[in-house]
Amino acid sequence: MIAILGGGVAGVSSAIALKQAGFEVCVYERSMAPSNIGAGIVVWPNAAFVLERIGVLEDIKAVSGYPRQMRRLSSSGEDLGAISIELINQTMGYPSMSILRRDFQAILIAKLEALGVDIRYGHAVTNIETSDRARAQVSFQNGTTIEADIVIGADGRMASYARQYVKQDNKPVYQGFVNWIGVFESSEDVFEDISVADYWGIGERFGIVPITKNKAYWAGGVASDELGQRKPSEYKSDLRVIFSNWPTTVCKMIDETPTASINKIYVHDHDPMSVWHRNNLLVIGDAAHAPLPTSGQGACQALEDAWHLSQCLSENAGDLQNAFSEFTQLRYEKTSNIIMAARGFAASLFNRDKDYCHTRNENSKKTDFANVSRAMSRAWSSGLPLRIVS
Repeated sequence: MIAILGGGVAGVSSAIALKQAGFEVCVYERSMAPSNIGAGIVVWPNAAFVLERIGVLEDIKAVSGYPRQMRRLSSSGEDLGAISIELINQTMGYPSMSILRRDFQAILIAKLEALGVDIRYGHAVTNIETSDRARAQVSFQNGTTIEADIVIGADGRMASYARQYVKQDNKPVYQGFVNWIGVFESSEDVFEDISVADYWGIGERFGIVPITKNKAYWAGGVASDELGQRKPSEYKSDLRVIFSNWPTTVCKMIDETPTASINKIYVHDHDPMSVWHRNNLLVIGDAAHAPLPTSGQGACQALEDAWHLSQCLSENAGDLQNAFSEFTQLRYEKTSNIIMAARGFAASLFNRDKDYCHTRNENSKKTDFANVSRAMSRAWSSGLPLRIVS
C-alpha cells in the first residue's frame, strides 16, 4: 500500500495516476476539509498532457478559459509586448487553460473518488519511521498510526514533515514580496478577450488572468522586507492605497472583489535539494521543489511528478530505491531550473530601483517574443514525450 501525505494537486494527481497503474493508495490530508490555497492556475500544455493521461482533461476544458497571450504592461498601462500563448500551444501540441483552483481541485478529487480512493482529512503527521527492508509507519495527531510499503510526501512547502524527514530541514525561504490574491466575478462582461494582463511597476506587480469575459483571478504583489501580520479586514484598503494610480482594470479588480475572496500570502519557496528520498519515503510537489508563483509552473510540475512517479514505480516494481533514484534524476534538473528562473524573474519584477525598472520595461519592448514562446515550450516539454513543432 502507498500512503500519500497531502491532498493538494501533487498528492491527489499522484494518487490518481498510481491507482490507474494498479497500485493501492490512500491519501492523508492535515486539513479537516478540502482547501483551496491560491486563486487560480494556468494549466500549461505540459500539464494538459498529464491531465489527458489521467483522464480529466475534458472535464478541465469544460470549466476553463483559453488565454491567447500574456500581455506585459507598465503600471501606467503602456504596452511592453506580449508572449503568444497560442504559439506555445501550437509548438507543444496541447492547449493552455486558465481555471479557478477550487474548480481544478474539485475535478481531481471527483476523479479520485470515482476510482474508489479515500482522502482522509484531519490527519496531521507527528512522526514518520521508515526502513529499506520493512514497512514505513506514520503517526498522526489524531492518534492514528498507519503502515505502508511506500510513503509519498506531498505535504506542501510551508511545513512539510516529509521534507524534514528527508533533509532534516523544511524551513522555506522568504523571497521578499507579498501577494494578495483574489477571485473576481461580475454579472457584466469586463474582458474584451481572454488574455493575461501582467502590469509591472516599481517594486510592485499586478497580474490578471481571465477565465471568461466576466470572471478572473488576480494577484497584486509588492516588495516587502519583513513578514507582517495578516488582517483580512484591511486587505482591500491596503490594495487600494498601493494600486490607486494604476489602470482602471486593476482598480476594478480590487474594488469589486469581495473581501472574503481576497487572501494575503508572504511568498516563500525552497532551495533545490538533490536528494528526495529516504528509505521508502519520497517527497514530491512543493515538498520537493517549491517554485515561486512567478514560475507559472507550480501546479504543472506537481502534475508532471504524478505522471513520472507512476511510470518509475511501474517500471521498477522490484527495486524501490532504483525507482526513487530514477524519479529524482528525471525531475531534479528541470524543477531546479524552474525554481531559479522564477527567483530571477521575481527579483526583476519587485526591484525598487526606478532606473532599473525603466530599463527593464524598455528591454521588454525590444524582446523577440516568438523566440521567448519557443524557449518556454522547449523548457516545459523537457522530460515529456511531446512532439515539438518548430
